[in-house]
Amino acid sequence: MKRFFMPLRTWLAGSILFVLALSPLIALPAPELILYTPYKGISVSPGQSIDYNIDVINKAGSVRDATLTIRGLPKDWTYELKSGGWVLETLSVLPDEKRAVTLKVNVPLKVKKGVYRFSVVAGNLAVLPLKVTVVEEGTFRSELTTQRPNMEGNSNSTFTFTADLRNMTAEDQLYALRANAERGWNVSFKADGRQVSSVKVGPNQRQSITIEVDPPDVIEAKSYKIPIIASTSSTSAELELEVVIKGSYAMELTTPTGLLSTGITAGKTRRVELTVINKGSAPLTNVKLNHSAPINWDVTFEPASIDRLEAGEQAQVFATINADEKAIAGDYVVTMESKTPEVSSKATFRVSVKTPILYGWLGVLVIGGALGGVYTLFRKYGRR
Repeated sequence: MKRFFMPLRTWLAGSILFVLALSPLIALPAPELILYTPYKGISVSPGQSIDYNIDVINKAGSVRDATLTIRGLPKDWTYELKSGGWVLETLSVLPDEKRAVTLKVNVPLKVKKGVYRFSVVAGNLAVLPLKVTVVEEGTFRSELTTQRPNMEGNSNSTFTFTADLRNMTAEDQLYALRANAERGWNVSFKADGRQVSSVKVGPNQRQSITIEVDPPDVIEAKSYKIPIIASTSSTSAELELEVVIKGSYAMELTTPTGLLSTGITAGKTRRVELTVINKGSAPLTNVKLNHSAPINWDVTFEPASIDRLEAGEQAQVFATINADEKAIAGDYVVTMESKTPEVSSKATFRVSVKTPILYGWLGVLVIGGALGGVYTLFRKYGRR
């Protein structure tokens, strides 16, 4: 009896080994339905949304109805499954055809860093496993950033910055905007083209903000830091801007005594001494002098321009005023101006015009002649 079972056991063992050796060559039946997407593993940040494009492929010889569900999605994650613009529950696919499905998965802001797995399931026909790696810890915070945090110019410039305010919370936030600038600086905020002091930003949304910085007209040439704060009762964000002032421009045109009046005789000239003072912290270059005067008057300057005037220095200029010879006696206004591309200054002179002495004597003679003529006529005809 033992002799009979020994060959049988040997034969069974050999048969099992033979089947195992041939198993890789045995073709398993192909699945009737396939779920396919090229993006099975994705890395994201908290608060981001993932858009999957999924093909539902029917390999069967007849129509297949697939009821699609999401299995294993982490808590607080949400999704939306659509096809043809409709929210999807069951999809019907013809033989040897495929249908496109879109899956949008919303990663919450409050999420831990790590790997998360879930699956798209088509009933008992197919399963599509997906993996999402959250690359950082989710926090309840806000961000205020800019691509260009520093600018350079003179004190007469207005510096315009563009910042991006991001609400990284799960709720609407109303941010109060303010700047901790030094006294004399003017900082204003604009959103959507309008001046604002606060902005409302939705959860995981961004708002572009324009920041206009106007420094004092007279200021030391150096670098200045301007902290910008966007804050709510529960969260805040800060941004530090830098403005580099190359120098301030300020100029005054006056006289050595400060007196801005003079007298002149009609048809004559008057030479007036002027002083151009650089009251800024930057040098003035190519200072031009010009005037505004009554018709038929003329004003010339010596020199007509100043090539360079250092900060705190002053230059002497003479203006020669030529009055119209027909000007009648009275007060006239002559305006003189010193000007550069950056700054200008005006001095308004009151010029009192007197008529020439000869004209006065001629007037006396005319009046005397008229009186003499009247007297003669009276003597000649008065007794008749």
